[in-house]
Amino acid sequence: MRFFKRVGRFILKACIWFFALSIGLVIIYRFVPVPITPLMVVRLVEQAASEDRNMKLSKDWVPMEEISKQAPQAVYASEDQKFLEHHGFDIEAMKKAWEGNQQGKRIKGASTITQQTVKNVFLWQGRNYLRKGLEAYFTVLVELLWSKERIMEVYLNVIEMGDGIYGIEAASQEFYNKPASNLTKSEAALIAAVLPNPLRWSPTRPTGYNRQRQTWIMRQMSNLKPLDWGK
Repeated sequence: MRFFKRVGRFILKACIWFFALSIGLVIIYRFVPVPITPLMVVRLVEQAASEDRNMKLSKDWVPMEEISKQAPQAVYASEDQKFLEHHGFDIEAMKKAWEGNQQGKRIKGASTITQQTVKNVFLWQGRNYLRKGLEAYFTVLVELLWSKERIMEVYLNVIEMGDGIYGIEAASQEFYNKPASNLTKSEAALIAAVLPNPLRWSPTRPTGYNRQRQTWIMRQMSNLKPLDWGK
């Protein structure tokens, strides 16, 4: 009995510490730039272990006021058109993805911008149930404690946009030799078009599919309600 009581107390303390630390970290990142993410660390290790890749970590945090308004509009149109409506989860997209998986199909679009932000900032890559559970937990916390604009700001600053390139400022400088504040509609749309696989695709070498996606994204940007965030 004494053993089980000790185990119970340990589990209780561990849970209290986990909730305190996780909530505290989400609150801190509500105001403070994210210095580094687990994915950045993983990519650095992969680069170090590879003989044909140089180690590179290009990132430069910029506030929303220094980002062209075309950038948030582009990822809004491309990645999550219900971003302003949902509370972190697109239930309809999740249902379609589950039904597609049951039929052996892969359906894109079940992961919201909030979920993608959570995965990048707080979690490791993977598809196991523990990570999925933590993703849901942090998604609820972020939606409760951050504004939609802050979620978008963090997303645009940490998302992987190329090999060793993270965030819209680094991507804009790398691909267009200009600050993110000066991105045009077509440039922002092309960056958004390669986001599903930034290690394979690049705005400097767009494929025919990337160009088709760019055109579609630009059309959606015009049809959707303007976010009015950014410069």
